Amino acid sequence: MSRPMSHVRYIDKTREYYQGEGYASPYRWAHFDDVPFTPLTRPLAACRVGLVTTSEVVVRGREAELDHVENDPTRPVYSLPMDTPAKALYSRKASYDRYATTLDDVDAYLPLTHLRRLVADGRIAGLAPRFQVVHSQYSQRRTLTVDAPRVLAELHEDRVDVAVLTAV
Repeated sequence: MSRPMSHVRYIDKTREYYQGEGYASPYRWAHFDDVPFTPLTRPLAACRVGLVTTSEVVVRGREAELDHVENDPTRPVYSLPMDTPAKALYSRKASYDRYATTLDDVDAYLPLTHLRRLVADGRIAGLAPRFQVVHSQYSQRRTLTVDAPRVLAELHEDRVDVAVLTAV
C-alpha cells in the first residue's frame, strides 16, 4: 500500500513533463556551487520578514492595475501591500499542477495570515510593508539578471532581514 503524497514533487513532475513533451535533454535546474544565502545574525524573533512569491496573485477588482505585468517583459515583478487580506487576493497563475493542488485556498500558497499570526505570537519581529510577486518566466538568465536584483532592491528598501519564498 502506498502512502499518500504529503507534498508536490515539482522537480520530478517537471522532469517528467519535459520528457513527455519530447525534449531531448531534461530541464536544467539552477545550480550554485556557493549558495547565495547569508546566515541570520540575530534571532528570528528580532527579524523583519519579507515575502516573495511566484503565485501571480492580484487584488480582486484591481486586476487591470497589473495587466501590464503580463504584457511588459521589463516589469515581471510587482509588489502588493502586506496587509492585504488573503480573502481579497486570488491567483491568476495558469501553469500549476491541477492534480496535486488548488488555488482556492490563498493561505495554502501565500502565508500572509500565518505570518501575521507569527508576529502576534512574537515569533518574528514584524513584516515588510509589501510583498513581491514575480511572474514565472522560466528563464534562469532573466531570473538572475532582472527579477532577483529588483526583488533584492525592494527587500533592502523595506529593511527585510529574512525572506520567505513561496510558489504554486
